[in-house]
Amino acid sequence: MKIDNMLNQQGIWLRGIGPESEIVISSRIRLARNFAGYPFVHKSSEQDKQNILKTFRKMVEKKFDPETVYYLELQSLSPTDCQYLLERQLISKELMDGKGARAVLIDRNENFSVMVNEEDHLRMQTMTSGFDLSTIWDRINKLDDVIESEIQYAYDERYGYLTACPSNVGTGIRVSVMLHLPGLVETREMDRVFRSLSKINLAVRGIYGEGSPSMGEFFQISNQVTLGRTEKELISQIQEVIPQIIDYEQKARHVLLEKDQKNLLDRCYRATGILNSARTITLDESMELLSRVRLGINMGLITDISITKVNDLLLHLQPAHLQKLAQKELEEEEEDAFRAEYLRKKLKESD
Repeated sequence: MKIDNMLNQQGIWLRGIGPESEIVISSRIRLARNFAGYPFVHKSSEQDKQNILKTFRKMVEKKFDPETVYYLELQSLSPTDCQYLLERQLISKELMDGKGARAVLIDRNENFSVMVNEEDHLRMQTMTSGFDLSTIWDRINKLDDVIESEIQYAYDERYGYLTACPSNVGTGIRVSVMLHLPGLVETREMDRVFRSLSKINLAVRGIYGEGSPSMGEFFQISNQVTLGRTEKELISQIQEVIPQIIDYEQKARHVLLEKDQKNLLDRCYRATGILNSARTITLDESMELLSRVRLGINMGLITDISITKVNDLLLHLQPAHLQKLAQKELEEEEEDAFRAEYLRKKLKESD
């Protein structure tokens, strides 16, 4: 299967590079668009969805070099393949769990993906490592122009781009940043941050977006509404807020280092000890322990493991990735045992 080629490359959002990458895992911008002349997806017939897919595929064949992208129709993928794409942040849970004709266009370097027949006819997104909204805004703006040159969008002069969810009407943009915030969690400041963000219409979500739980002290922060705001205004809001959260996290880490260094060091090394010796380990536990190791690395307490390796493990320990690595389906107990074995092996390898 051609998507297996991705297994040996690291998702662009987990490379551990870019501005503020000690705290900011990745930046993402998503645009919601709909075809003119068709009902929204939840009101579309199967024939409507097929026609949308056919039109989109023709656009791809005309505008994109097949050597640089993958075009995948989800009906032809196994549940494991779909979960694999979800784990790489290339599709959403809504697209994975949807019905009927659905597809995704993926840049082979994983710089962008375009989902077809998710909540909206098109959901395009681009991601990068670290805090770099300017670069990805330029990239997705160009991608949007390429698609719009062949496909007429549903657009209203007064309201802007028309979307299935009222909260996306207008620009259809969702700007999100994934952060690693163990300091704020440890100092019990996250609730205060949540409340402050909600007051300015920013949402805090888990690692896979809306409706997903937080794992390993990783959080996504994004805008909730788009109507009445320009793209630049919404991007600027996130650009102004995230540095404040980074500052709060840095201060929280400093407090931990100053007031509780002995216990902090103990927790970090206990985490490495368990990861290096466990014979069975769940995804939740491994994410929690890797979060602790990542904190230790960034605070200079752990020097023999690289951020790149930790970020790589955060991806490859996910269930579908493990099944790809094992080249077979794994029952729950087998999965936990294989995860532990893979951890021991990778942590022993030199960077």
